[in-house]
Amino acid sequence: MAPAAITLAAEAPKLSAANTGFMLICSALVMLMTPGLAFFYGGMVRVKSTLNMLMMSFISLGIVTILWVLYGFSLAFGTDKGSLIGWDGDFVGLSGIGLTQLWDGYTVPVYVFAVFQLMFAIITPALISGALADRVKFTAWALFITLWATIVYFPVAHWVWGTGGWAFDLGVIDFAGGTAVHINAGAAALGVILVIGKRTGFKKDPMRPHSLPWTMLGAGLLWFGWFGFNAGSWLGNDDGVGALMFVNTQVATAAAMLAWLLYEKLRHGAFTSLGAASGAVAGLVAITPSGGAVSPLGAIAVGVIAGVLCAMAVGLKYKFGYDDSLDVVGVHLVGGIAGSLLIGFFATGGGQSDVAGLFYGGGLTQFWKQCAGVGGVLAYSLVVSAILAFLIDRTMGMRVSEDVEVGGIDQVEHAETAYDFSGAGGGTATRAPLPTPAATTAPHTKKVDA
Repeated sequence: MAPAAITLAAEAPKLSAANTGFMLICSALVMLMTPGLAFFYGGMVRVKSTLNMLMMSFISLGIVTILWVLYGFSLAFGTDKGSLIGWDGDFVGLSGIGLTQLWDGYTVPVYVFAVFQLMFAIITPALISGALADRVKFTAWALFITLWATIVYFPVAHWVWGTGGWAFDLGVIDFAGGTAVHINAGAAALGVILVIGKRTGFKKDPMRPHSLPWTMLGAGLLWFGWFGFNAGSWLGNDDGVGALMFVNTQVATAAAMLAWLLYEKLRHGAFTSLGAASGAVAGLVAITPSGGAVSPLGAIAVGVIAGVLCAMAVGLKYKFGYDDSLDVVGVHLVGGIAGSLLIGFFATGGGQSDVAGLFYGGGLTQFWKQCAGVGGVLAYSLVVSAILAFLIDRTMGMRVSEDVEVGGIDQVEHAETAYDFSGAGGGTATRAPLPTPAATTAPHTKKVDA
């Protein structure tokens, strides 16, 4: 028996310094995505709401980090309880974890896995904020993040990625967050805006982006950080799957950006910078669940389809009358659904698993599994998020007053303004107030007025 025991011990995973270092870098890249998101959203709002938009992302870094340490990691990745939630006392407060204790089946420490997943938990509620621009009390938003992360994100992360979660056991493929992050956030955004209503002046007053350079900068930071978001989700570099995901992330994003711009040119007559930034994000969203299962050619198809679908979807708010301020529903919900379902067609069986889609001889079995995952997460997040928004609105009030919204939420909620021109020119002579930064003069799609 001794030789067998020795063999088993030799086969047990050992801590890999290379994989551990790689995952720490990926964690830092994903953390950078939240400030990148703040710039992406911040450039798209009007000057009077800029700081509030930035703060709605930044506050998630504080709140969700503490929740994750106290109980979030345990709920998401602890021992399964009924396929719906996890729990592990050693994960509470991250207090019962050894320094070199490995995440089960992998070569990286539990601490590394926990901090990587923390960054996902942080950015997901921040994504929702773009749909609520200009009109939500900061205290109400902070409470919403606290409740939403606890009741929605942590359980859904367990469903999708936790051992024993119902979607995990069903075989739903979600490499890095198409369901748990993007559909989850997009459905939540829709649920909340249906409760709190439209901005004052929606479809009447101009609501153009105040700084498209900010938005382009944010999109670039998101694109950069997304390599860690996606490639890091394989938790190592030992078999090439992470490298495939890295390549597919670049390919799908490029394809989606080009597809959005072409659609925009044909539909509205111009290639806009906002379209380029939005198209890139649509591609990043769509490849997130699918990039480990498809080939680079498949990634091009995923990107093109998502770019066109999301470009079409952003105008639906004008048709149906819901005020999704910065198109969280149109980009994250639609892009997440597209990327998740396309796995059922383009999975090659030669990537993260041997599961093949319809176009590679696998039939529609995986497609129906993807439908189940998409439908379950969408319905749960939509309904629970709407209920949370309703309860907060009826108790402390979720919206600022109309006067605050019209006058500017930054000054009232944060006692600051994004730009101070009082010292412009350096002289002491009285000057007329500088004008609000004008909207770009190039023709735009409807998304610019979002």
